[in-house]
Amino acid sequence: MLFLQSMATDKTGKKLFVKRIIQLLVSIGGFAYIFYKIPLSEVIDNWNISMTPWILAMLVAATLVMAIQANRWKGLSVQGPKIPFKTYYAYTAMGYFFNNLLPTGFGGDAVKSLAFGKKFNQTSQSVSAVLLARIQGLLAMFLCFFLALPFALNQAEIPIAYTITMTVALLACMVIVVLCLFSDKIPVPHFLTDRLAFIPKLQNSLSIYRKHKKQILLSSLDSLWLQLLTLFIAYAYFRAVGVDIDISILVVFTSITTVISMVPISLNGIGVREGTQVALFTGILGIPASVVLSAGLLGYIPLLFQAAQGAVVLLARKK
Repeated sequence: MLFLQSMATDKTGKKLFVKRIIQLLVSIGGFAYIFYKIPLSEVIDNWNISMTPWILAMLVAATLVMAIQANRWKGLSVQGPKIPFKTYYAYTAMGYFFNNLLPTGFGGDAVKSLAFGKKFNQTSQSVSAVLLARIQGLLAMFLCFFLALPFALNQAEIPIAYTITMTVALLACMVIVVLCLFSDKIPVPHFLTDRLAFIPKLQNSLSIYRKHKKQILLSSLDSLWLQLLTLFIAYAYFRAVGVDIDISILVVFTSITTVISMVPISLNGIGVREGTQVALFTGILGIPASVVLSAGLLGYIPLLFQAAQGAVVLLARKK
């Protein structure tokens, strides 16, 4: 039996390794194609010292994003011991480190929630809180998208395919929310629960939120603030290269880029994100591709800043 389990683990590991290699190739290929079409020298020409105030504003916004995420996570932790805010912030930073700097088989959310759960003996609660928070963040993004869409359509001709894609993604998120909150009502085959004892615990942890409507409301508000800060960061890196873009257009195009980048065909959306931005901002608005790419690459600065904080956490807590 142990031999069969070992073989299954090895097979899963090989599949995961192949998947990561494919994603890495897609990311490298995406960047190679973009820089083949857009010379790096043209991109660099758009960067100068006058960007500094906008970059500093992005770093401040990135720090606020992490603080609100930690607060949202803390608010959704409705069970277990009282844990200080700084601990949630530290694990949030660690999640950014794994999510942005390491091509791991686990997302940053998975790493931070499992590590946190193991540390404080509340894994199911930790995973369910992070899962619900991520879905709420997506719902806040969709809310901003559909509010801004009518105004954006007055400014530019946006292909209907993008709206359809966002609508399907929104419906999928709504279905997932319902499944999460009522997961205890969903029968799970015994052969799964026997092999994965964690499933019933996760179902119970998710269903508990039906009794905590206040926490759900507050975390939803946190998600909305997070979305607004994310949009500000996008606005800041366009302003840094001298582009004053319409807010409704920015909201719509940034949301579309986020959804497309979530498709697991590359490492953390790298390469796909830049290609999508050029297709939208250049293809529809006519902004020079070198300017769009130079702005988009600035968006990695706050991500690296967040990941650097996670590196400090890992160095301070070697275990």
